[in-house]
Amino acid sequence: MPTQPIGKQDKARFGGEDLEAKSLQILYEIVSSINASHGLDDLLTRFMYTLKRVTQSRAAAIWVAQQSGEMELSASSGIDESLILAERQDIRRCLYERAATEGKIWVENDLKKCEKIAGKHFFDDRHTGLVATPMRFRGKVTGVINLFMDTELVEQINSIKPLLTSIAHHLSVAIERYHSDDKYRQHLIKDERTRIAHELHDSLAQTIASLRFQVRVLDETLHQGDESTTWQQLERIENSLDEANTELRGLIANFRAPAYDHNLLGSIEKIVSQFRNETHIKTYLQKEWSGASISREKETQILRIVQEALWNIRKHSEANTVRILLRDDIKGRCHILIEDDGVGINKQIYGSPGEHIGLTIMQERASRLGGTLRVESESGEGTRIVLELNHPGIQNKPS
Repeated sequence: MPTQPIGKQDKARFGGEDLEAKSLQILYEIVSSINASHGLDDLLTRFMYTLKRVTQSRAAAIWVAQQSGEMELSASSGIDESLILAERQDIRRCLYERAATEGKIWVENDLKKCEKIAGKHFFDDRHTGLVATPMRFRGKVTGVINLFMDTELVEQINSIKPLLTSIAHHLSVAIERYHSDDKYRQHLIKDERTRIAHELHDSLAQTIASLRFQVRVLDETLHQGDESTTWQQLERIENSLDEANTELRGLIANFRAPAYDHNLLGSIEKIVSQFRNETHIKTYLQKEWSGASISREKETQILRIVQEALWNIRKHSEANTVRILLRDDIKGRCHILIEDDGVGINKQIYGSPGEHIGLTIMQERASRLGGTLRVESESGEGTRIVLELNHPGIQNKPS
């Protein structure tokens, strides 16, 4: 039946004013309830009560499509909940299936069909009909809105079908936005968990691994009965415990606030100085860095790669000399080299999952930077780690 203008009788039934004249105001009120919500449940509840009021409905329900293809009841008001329990899929489908299947507003002047399936009346009197409005997003039905209205209002529903369609569209967009935001939040949580795991591996886990090695040495020293060496080893363990405590406090602070007060170059200079002092390995830092402007996140990733490389040198290389080169050019290309003259990578050591994780993490960090990382090593001939970046986010500062 074609849409007809609301007559005087219709105006009285729908609240005393011409809904065509008020449609923008009503739509604004609905959208405002969406924008004021906090979370999807709150969104649907606010929306449902607002829509129920402006359409003078006795009850309302909102069904949202799930990945399984089934419709799940997301909000309801004024309807006997026992009629729409999850195990009564036959009743549920009676309420939304035609609108979901045909993709257009479905109108029933009474509830006899669904009440027959339910075996009882939905409401005390029988003068109630059903308006089921599909929610569509990009051509796909994403849910259905049920409005249970007095029969006399249902008979005049054609006059507000365009308004219901518009409202349903706005709700479908809002639901999709929340779903997208939720996926984004889950992605951020996953990234943050990975970052924390990497941070723990790059700092505290390495110190604990060193402590484990020192305790093993202490055990051997005790069996040898060398009291002087035993006290020296105990002192080393005590120092390592202090270092672990400091690193743990640093990690807590790092998770609460930005990691570094220095720029990339200053941060690398600091860890190289610390490495040099602790290992007594001759360490040379060659800087051909013109002052590239890099985001804090990218600086952190680069710094962690350098830290991991130096830790591997400390732990495995038996090196006498280490060279670190930092170079960039006016086109934004960055080249970072860490090489040593040690024994090279022992494939038996790095073949085990526990030890190989460091190299894997470095590769993941380089990939996140949009760069490449090469590990070049031959037994007895040292190791070279080369990180190369050509990222659009890196721009040199003007001289």
